[in-house]
Amino acid sequence: MALRPRASKVFFPWERRRGVFGILGRARVRLVVAGVVALFAFVLIRSREERAAGVRATRATITTAHAAISAFRADHGSACPKELGDLVTGGYAAEIPIDAWGRPLRMTCPGRRDPRGFDLASDGPDGEPFGLDRVE
Repeated sequence: MALRPRASKVFFPWERRRGVFGILGRARVRLVVAGVVALFAFVLIRSREERAAGVRATRATITTAHAAISAFRADHGSACPKELGDLVTGGYAAEIPIDAWGRPLRMTCPGRRDPRGFDLASDGPDGEPFGLDRVE
């Protein structure tokens, strides 16, 4: 009489008993996946916060430059400065206003919003003139 192989009651591979090493292997994979997901989330959040910090710093620079240009216009009969360097030579600003990404601000006189005023803007992180991510 020949021995017949026993019919396996295991239908799926994950139902097999793997012992201690099988359990540790699955736990290790979960830990690695969780670590990769956490690292990705950290990098994503940090990049968004760095961009937001740059926008806040640029808005503060625009506010300071706006006050300096307004003072210049008050002293010069509502005439706009030819360039932002005139603010430094006139003593209205300590240095030429630059955005958080190292580029000088754009001044439009007369302004698009107020034809008797002026507009100040930054090209934003990508540096594209009048791009979609400009800071005004």
